[in-house]
Amino acid sequence: MYRKAYGIIETLAPLHVGATAGEESGNLNLIFRDQFTQTGIVPGSSIRGRLRSEMRQGQDDRDENYWYGNAANSELPDSISESIVKFEYASLLWLPVFCPGQPIVWVTSPKLLKRYQRIAGAHDSTLKAATLPEVYTRSKALTPLNINKEEKLFFNFGFLTLKRSSDLSAWFPLGQELPAIVVADDEIGMIHDMALYRQSRVRLKDKEKTVVDGGFFNIEALPEGTQMVFPIAIRETKKETWQPFGEGVDSQDIYLGGLESIGFGNCQITLKGAIS
Repeated sequence: MYRKAYGIIETLAPLHVGATAGEESGNLNLIFRDQFTQTGIVPGSSIRGRLRSEMRQGQDDRDENYWYGNAANSELPDSISESIVKFEYASLLWLPVFCPGQPIVWVTSPKLLKRYQRIAGAHDSTLKAATLPEVYTRSKALTPLNINKEEKLFFNFGFLTLKRSSDLSAWFPLGQELPAIVVADDEIGMIHDMALYRQSRVRLKDKEKTVVDGGFFNIEALPEGTQMVFPIAIRETKKETWQPFGEGVDSQDIYLGGLESIGFGNCQITLKGAIS
């Protein structure tokens, strides 16, 4: 039997989880994406690896191996063991997008909200009973433009007409209803690409201000302020409660993904239903 829990990731800096060298796509380092909505994800293996690393600090290796399973060992082919705590991938929930006149609007789609409701509804009766917002619904915290008696938002690709407003507070896991809209599942990918953080980087020669061959590349990352959700399954055990951040602590700043040395990956992870 497994006890269900979940985690919320809020990015405090751009988050890049994906290819590191860039050879796979020329000179562009892409992020991992959901195959249906084409929005960014964080694989469960990345979350588990970071939490394993956090537990390793100042603790016995047996604790991390107990909770997260033994690491693979090429000399011992049967060394891998099943973990007590299991992680699925983190999917996008709310994505901040620049919008002239706002200036930031958080965007989501029905498919992303439905996954969040499935994961978190078991722990939140209000969310479980909530009706999925219709497409082009805005939160009450958003004040759009009024053009010819229609509510509109302006994105880089043109105007988006809003059809209704609603109280979306139940759909914000961190308690604050933000200026937000719900768009169609077939539109979120395009808006997602518009919102990504992008940066060009170069590696210069030691004694000249010229680029080393292959030393110019671009990266993309989820922007600061992105909210994501991932499910956790904890196998029933007689050992003490899984507390990855310390006794009674359910939230902590950690780094996920790559490029930590230049300020990427700083996130706040909050666990729901895991500490009991």
